[in-house]
Amino acid sequence: MSSEALVSKPIIGINCDFKAADRSKPGFAYLASGYFQSILSAGGIPVVVPPMDDADSIARVLDHVEGFMMIGGADLDPRNDGFMLHSSVRPMDPVRETSDRLLVAEIAERRIPLLAIGAGMQLLNIQQGGNLFLHIKEDLPMAVPHQDPHDPNHRHTLEVESDSLVGRVFGDGEIRVSSRHHMAIDEVAPGFRVTARCPDGVIEAIESEMMDWFAIGTQFHPECAAASALDVRIFEEFIEGICAAKTQEAENLRLVA
Repeated sequence: MSSEALVSKPIIGINCDFKAADRSKPGFAYLASGYFQSILSAGGIPVVVPPMDDADSIARVLDHVEGFMMIGGADLDPRNDGFMLHSSVRPMDPVRETSDRLLVAEIAERRIPLLAIGAGMQLLNIQQGGNLFLHIKEDLPMAVPHQDPHDPNHRHTLEVESDSLVGRVFGDGEIRVSSRHHMAIDEVAPGFRVTARCPDGVIEAIESEMMDWFAIGTQFHPECAAASALDVRIFEEFIEGICAAKTQEAENLRLVA
């Protein structure tokens, strides 16, 4: 049997959002279907991981995944990184943020393949030593709109680096992606490079330059309802990269045996 035949669909962990209980409703975890449907369509098996504040439990979960996707959502609380709370910031529930930070730290430590979207990319950048603009309108006043409160499928153009995963996905020609953010990457974390920007200069994708870690972040949302067939290729590239690594590992084991 060939090493390719031994490689099964990879299990991909996905974090999820959280809403605390109020007087009339219990607390609940939830996930927009576009995230897990995109992983399914790309050939992976999605496993949703609820928020947890126990590092040992998170480590145990990560023992059983071959890749992970960090989703978008509300804002990261800048006070957790030593900055003041800007009036525009609408923090995600602290239960989710605590869990997300534990997840990304352990994923980075283990070098688990990672696709981080929206707030997920912002957290990846922070965790690896970068920082953020807290409000594009103030920090980059010449920037085009990156969100529209009346249009959740707001899109803008994208400029990509050809020698990158997003470059392979989108190729040449005009590119438009779904955008709904008011925070953005300022300084890029060490070990990562910018592989896509909006024409106004706002960073829209980063990719790892580390030989031992397959990680990509997109500020835009390839999972949303307005996504194109090209957007979906990002998930396919992610799954294909994981499968290629598994195939190589299986082949190496065969040669050793």
